[in-house]
Amino acid sequence: MVEGSRQWHEKLSFVLLGYRTTVRTSVGATPYLLVYGTEVVIPAKVEIPSLRIVAEAKIDDDEWDKTRMEQLSLIDEKRLAAVCHGQLYQQRMTRAYNKKAEAKGKLAPSWQGSFVVTRVLSNIALYLTDIEGKCLEMANNFDVFKRYYV
Repeated sequence: MVEGSRQWHEKLSFVLLGYRTTVRTSVGATPYLLVYGTEVVIPAKVEIPSLRIVAEAKIDDDEWDKTRMEQLSLIDEKRLAAVCHGQLYQQRMTRAYNKKAEAKGKLAPSWQGSFVVTRVLSNIALYLTDIEGKCLEMANNFDVFKRYYV
């Protein structure tokens, strides 16, 4: 473990590797997969050979080009799947938020409709009367009302 805050740079590469290879719930894929089109394999297993590896293994250029193009065409498919997964994730989060936001019990509004302001207490609170002329008992906070223009 790193002792002290002056050696954080020694662990940065490990942190970045962990971040880039961890599946994100929102898209259902790792950032590494979305950028390079393949999952990282540890210990390193070469799926897309570099030019140095091609030269050492004496892989035919046409064969290397063909496999590279196939892998690149799969990247778009994986990114599209991540976008679809992200949209489903957003819908789930929206439903969860809206479910929590429903006013229940004592937090539900106790009144609704059009009212007439009968008295103002120094722009802090309002006394209201409904359309039928019935006066509400309590003063209400000025900030929760919206002005209605006919």
